[in-house]
Amino acid sequence: MNSPLTAAQQAQIRADLKKDIDLRERNYRDRALKLFPHVCARCGRQFEGKRLRELTVHHKDQNFKNNPPDGSNWELLCLYCHDDEHAAAHDRGGAGGSATIDPRERSTIVNPFANLDALVKPGPAK
Repeated sequence: MNSPLTAAQQAQIRADLKKDIDLRERNYRDRALKLFPHVCARCGRQFEGKRLRELTVHHKDQNFKNNPPDGSNWELLCLYCHDDEHAAAHDRGGAGGSATIDPRERSTIVNPFANLDALVKPGPAK
């Protein structure tokens, strides 16, 4: 029987996953930025210089592993339009919502409210 992972082991796994995701994203993001004009395909805003980091690569078919060399599965979206696209897909119950996130990658998502009840202790009644 496998013993549960320690907190340090879980943290290491999360760090490794984040590193792998960042590496994979950097690879196709760099290619997409060379292929396409630095304009959000949805709202039309232009990006340059330091603001270029606000431009993200969206996978049209919602499959982050589908990265053809010609970029036919990509479009550049600003952070806001990208978030909106995934929220809309989630609301429709289709691809791009949380139901399609690989469970191994879901563990890298941080929930800032995870232990809120333990941190907030009720005060004395007034």
